[in-house]
Amino acid sequence: MNPALTIVVPLFNSAATLERLVSELSALKVDGGHELVLVNDGSRDDTVEVCERLMRTATVPVALVKLSRNFGEHHAVMAGLHHAAGDFIVTMDDDLQNPPSEVLKLFSHACEGKQEVVYSYYDDKKHEGWRNFGSWLTNCVADFLLDKPKGLYLSSFRCMSAFVAKEICRYDGPFAYVDGLILQVTQSIGRVLVKHEEREEGRSGYTLRKLVKLWLNMFVNFSVIPLHLATMLGFTMAALGFIYTVAVIWERLTKGTPLGWSSTMAALTVFSGTQLLVLGMAGEYIGRLYLTANKRPQFIVKEIVRSSPAGMNKP
Repeated sequence: MNPALTIVVPLFNSAATLERLVSELSALKVDGGHELVLVNDGSRDDTVEVCERLMRTATVPVALVKLSRNFGEHHAVMAGLHHAAGDFIVTMDDDLQNPPSEVLKLFSHACEGKQEVVYSYYDDKKHEGWRNFGSWLTNCVADFLLDKPKGLYLSSFRCMSAFVAKEICRYDGPFAYVDGLILQVTQSIGRVLVKHEEREEGRSGYTLRKLVKLWLNMFVNFSVIPLHLATMLGFTMAALGFIYTVAVIWERLTKGTPLGWSSTMAALTVFSGTQLLVLGMAGEYIGRLYLTANKRPQFIVKEIVRSSPAGMNKP
């Protein structure tokens, strides 16, 4: 019999927070029961050893999915969804900034049956300033590029139905973006206010480089709007180029600038940058098509370790 709820947690260098995380998640009182799916995303500390120790005394079923290397948060979440058996699945980070007790808020709202997906949102986020700005910018970009309900905050702390999880798991491309996949499947989306606490241990695994990579996934994999923008930019710059060309020709006729200077400057200043921008954008699409056609793996599972609740196997 499937549990009512699966909690998927991607882990990266999480040894310091794991014991409290697993303990508090295990202690949740969920009607119909729950399980944990922990995905080790290439941790470099003793995350795996701590997981295996905690699994021996776990009071709920726990599955530890070991990936062969670091694939990134969204890919680790996808790996966890492939091994989730619950009627509903909650995904959350490993840093305890989302208190485990808040899982029940998302689950209860989802069980009311009004929406297929429930996102969390916060009155006050405790991230660093640059992370808050990055999150704000990501959501602004998503409002423009994705068919996202107005005002919805895309958070990694979310609950989805098994139907939605099954559908987004059909995507096997190498550039997973969980929120983009959810929005492709459904617009039946709600939100719930939850707490957000200060990070107690370690540092965020998100860097500026990873945020840029996430933005590229959103731009290129889930929208063709950048190509439309490139076309519009081409027309705009061509029009500006024509105007500027007329201006420099007039300057040549009235002020006697050196022969050839006007046309050369017009071409260089207007067209060169635009060509490089458009070529780079087209190259990004072509490169991703190549990697997708080449079957670059979304993730590779090295091993899966499962436990049963403590005492269940005793006579």
